[in-house]
Amino acid sequence: MKTIIKWLSVWCFCSTFNAAANAELAPELRVFEPYFGTWQADFPVAEGQPAMQDVSHWARALNGTAVRTLHSINDGLYGGESLIFWDKSKNSLVFYYFTTAGFYTQGTMEMVNDHEFIAYEDVTGNKDGITKVKSTSTLRDGQIIVSTQYLKQEKWTSPETRVYQPSEKNVKFK
Repeated sequence: MKTIIKWLSVWCFCSTFNAAANAELAPELRVFEPYFGTWQADFPVAEGQPAMQDVSHWARALNGTAVRTLHSINDGLYGGESLIFWDKSKNSLVFYYFTTAGFYTQGTMEMVNDHEFIAYEDVTGNKDGITKVKSTSTLRDGQIIVSTQYLKQEKWTSPETRVYQPSEKNVKFK
């Protein structure tokens, strides 16, 4: 009988844990649910340059109060992690992005519509002189299209566009 009670206790705990793990996202974050999963972009590179591939994974985090993104370029050559959350005091989507290169960003997101958002980032500690980033991400036809500009040496770069497709690859860090 003790064994049955012990197994029932474990089953109840696991059922409760699984229900919590599958709970919903905060209402302000639900717009990101279609992004959940793994995506891959193969960057255009100049002839003779090594291939560049970014693998990104989006998921629910912190009991649904945040969205986590992980990404790595060329199997961990470079990578980063973001947490996106709703900041009640700012009445805004806010995020922090930490990188393997030792710099980080903090920013806000503006939802253009249910399939497009603009991210504005302030960069801290970038050795290449990048101090701000602006990117527009659009989810369309099963792809994520990202256009990014960098404020580098006080001048905005031309937009770089990358197209992410669903992927079975894994984000890797060294």
